[in-house]
Amino acid sequence: QVQLVESGGGLVQAGGSLRLSCAASGRTFNANAMAWFRQPPGKEREFVAAIRWSGPTDYADSVKGRFTISRDNAKNTVYLQMNSLSPEDTAVYYCGARSSYYPSTRAPYYYWGQGTQVTVSS
Repeated sequence: QVQLVESGGGLVQAGGSLRLSCAASGRTFNANAMAWFRQPPGKEREFVAAIRWSGPTDYADSVKGRFTISRDNAKNTVYLQMNSLSPEDTAVYYCGARSSYYPSTRAPYYYWGQGTQVTVSS
């Protein structure tokens, strides 16, 4: 069984920064791609950013230039550095992972973390 554990969420003022982490563990798991999604209050889950094992990244337009995704393959850990946060970034952030290659970096993901709350105050 694969487990994803997120950390780093919290309350921050607009313009501030947060860094989320997601560690994958369990069995012998090598993530082909890992990603961050978020679910704002009252809305559906949406794609934020993804990174392949080999390095290429993908970002939602709403976070380009503000968020940076990175990963440590040796630790099976992915990070999301979030800068210039605004109240519109308030959401539960979820980490996703998959072990196989798919053409799209935005879907599908088969393993999910429990989510971490990010709240940005104005």
